[in-house]
Amino acid sequence: MTTAAPELLTVPEVMELLRLGRSTVYDLILSRRLVSITIGRARRIPADAVRRFIDHEIGEAS
Repeated sequence: MTTAAPELLTVPEVMELLRLGRSTVYDLILSRRLVSITIGRARRIPADAVRRFIDHEIGEAS
């Protein structure tokens, strides 16, 4: 049985993926550079939003 990657990530999961601190991830969310949704009281970041963020940052760096 294979495990598919989750479509929605928690802030700690995004912190680990991007190797960033909690404050930085929330700053990215507040500045709308990283898309997120709220379900109840839980903040979730779509996995494709993380990929778009990374691709955008790579584009900006080149």
